[in-house]
Amino acid sequence: MSDPRSISLVIPMYDEEENVEHALRTAADALRGWDYDIVVVDDASTDRGPEIVRRIATEDPRVRMITHDRNRKLGGSLRTGFAAARGDLVLYMDADVPFDPHEIPRAVRALDVTRADMIAGYRIDRTMEGVRRAIYSFAYNGLIGILFGWPHRDINFSFKLMRREVLDAVELRSEGSLIDAELVVKAKNLGFSIQQLGLDYFPRTRGRSHLAGIDVIVKIVRELIHLFPDMRRPRRRAATASRGATPSAAPERS
Repeated sequence: MSDPRSISLVIPMYDEEENVEHALRTAADALRGWDYDIVVVDDASTDRGPEIVRRIATEDPRVRMITHDRNRKLGGSLRTGFAAARGDLVLYMDADVPFDPHEIPRAVRALDVTRADMIAGYRIDRTMEGVRRAIYSFAYNGLIGILFGWPHRDINFSFKLMRREVLDAVELRSEGSLIDAELVVKAKNLGFSIQQLGLDYFPRTRGRSHLAGIDVIVKIVRELIHLFPDMRRPRRRAATASRGATPSAAPERS
């Protein structure tokens, strides 16, 4: 593959020692031929995940790790990772590899063919997650569609491929799992074009998800109430931070 653009993959990580090495190896294989970097945001993990990433980073300079001194949840991790990303295109992926990273080139082609600014992936089949999570997802997607007037099939799926211009324009404030909806809604309301792309979904087989449960739902609702006016009428960033900046966290390299 020959493409003059660079691509950054952001991986938020909290206690993912059973998954992160596999995620990095699989992503690196899928991105072979690209000018790429992988940014792992360690959200104050308590297991061996950071040690594993440090070891891999010594072997591959395209892998970087940024460490939070306290747990800042998904929103805080993604905001840190997006700020540190250097690529012309930016994507994020959960550490448990919920989709095949080899789909990334297909998503880039879809971005170019449709001339969109963002490709938002959705899970083609979610039945393996169970009835409860399927109902939660259906209700949440419906709520976001009603509140913001734009239906989305899978707003919280961790596949958002976007051009650099989107992150330069959108100011993200969410600390929790609302960040997916905040990103998509603000981008749409700022005039960016978004296309949706169906992907095969792979439920996690190792480790424990920290993005499910009543506490996560409660935080989403609280943040949605707080950020609703800003999401409905977002302001474009007046100035762009330098590419690759890392606020409120220190990069680690071994």
